[in-house]
Amino acid sequence: MSIEKRPNGKWRARVRDAAGKEHSRHFPRKVDAERWEAASRSAITRGDWTDPARAKVTVGNWAAQWLEAQVQLKPTTRARHGVALRRQILPTWGDMPLSAVSYAEVSAWVQRMTASGLAPATVRYAHRVFSMILSHALRDGRISRNPADGIRLPRVLREEPVFLDHAQVTALADACEPYGLLVRFLAYTGLRWGEMSALRVGRLDLLRRRVTVAVAFSEVRGQLIEGTPKNHQRRSVPIPRFLVDELAAHVAGKPKDALVFTAPNGGPLRNTNFRPRFFTPAAESVGLTGMTPHDLRHTAASLAVAAGANVKAVQRMLGHASAAMTLDVYADLFEDDLDQVADRLDQAARGADYMRTGTAPDTVVDLFKRRTPGH
Repeated sequence: MSIEKRPNGKWRARVRDAAGKEHSRHFPRKVDAERWEAASRSAITRGDWTDPARAKVTVGNWAAQWLEAQVQLKPTTRARHGVALRRQILPTWGDMPLSAVSYAEVSAWVQRMTASGLAPATVRYAHRVFSMILSHALRDGRISRNPADGIRLPRVLREEPVFLDHAQVTALADACEPYGLLVRFLAYTGLRWGEMSALRVGRLDLLRRRVTVAVAFSEVRGQLIEGTPKNHQRRSVPIPRFLVDELAAHVAGKPKDALVFTAPNGGPLRNTNFRPRFFTPAAESVGLTGMTPHDLRHTAASLAVAAGANVKAVQRMLGHASAAMTLDVYADLFEDDLDQVADRLDQAARGADYMRTGTAPDTVVDLFKRRTPGH
């Protein structure tokens, strides 16, 4: 019998899970025991039964296990996850059992963070990390659903990318000497900062006008770590012909394992030093206040599109995971392509009409004027 009365007057309900392990709970009323037993059996049949004992682990302990298991993370991503845990997640959830996390409380947590003035992107990132932690618990059979799913999140207003034209790139590069070549290189290749700073001479093929992007630097707690590019994929990026001679002179005599661009002391370039010392003063001097080195990557995309590159070419050049990602950021740049498509369709349709009727494509005929009176 799965439900029985104990000597102390309470009712004990028992079920066996799919693995044959017995679980029991005690209730003061028989009806409550029957409800629990029926619900548990139904959950076991559906396959979403969870052992309540396994959900007693605290969010803090489970988060530590989860983060340790994420072996695929790049150092910068791991560091960002750690910041979200320390600042937003663990202060609220660290001592709470997984079983006590509810949809309503997660929603209230998101509302509190938003009301406190945190940037929408920060709120969304904290929620994303917490949701991944809970999904890990779900897959491990510790909870039956992810209470962070379906939470309404604040909207992030994406800043408009900064696109320089050729004259502005030249002005900025001249103002940023002795790093003018670096500015032009970023503006015409679209490499990320970490990819450029880790680039070695052996990755430049100036005869073929290609640069191979295979590694990147990331800065974590003041330490530079060399790893793979952002999407873990190497790529080949074209170098405009006008940069080849300047690059050749710049790397002349350097061994293949030497860095192409270095700090004044000969070490790796760090954005945290380069930007305030060289880039920001140069940008302000030519009227580009607020611009960052990453904006040169946007500039490379816009100049490539203006030169006739399609979305797939820009995707490969920038190292995006998909063309959809490229369009998410640069959709407006491809509006002219749509106009060209419409123009070509128009020309094709007019040509087909000429073949059918013998009327020249550029001839507009008013059919009403061709009708005779009385018809």
